[in-house]
Amino acid sequence: MPNRTAFALSLASLVLAGTACSPPEQPPELPPEPQATQLRDAMQAPLDKARAVEDAVREADERRRAQLDAEE
Repeated sequence: MPNRTAFALSLASLVLAGTACSPPEQPPELPPEPQATQLRDAMQAPLDKARAVEDAVREADERRRAQLDAEE
């Protein structure tokens, strides 16, 4: 019986030693967070472009109306 106990203790110590030597779990790699300024610029660019087009259309309309008023 002492041989069985010694064998069981040896086996248990090998199992514990094997698990203690395993590498730690790595957390899943997360994608980097976008920078706030990049996100803001990406959202703001189409709005700025639309505002510029709107301003150009309004100026053209004002010139056309002024030209029509001058012809009368």
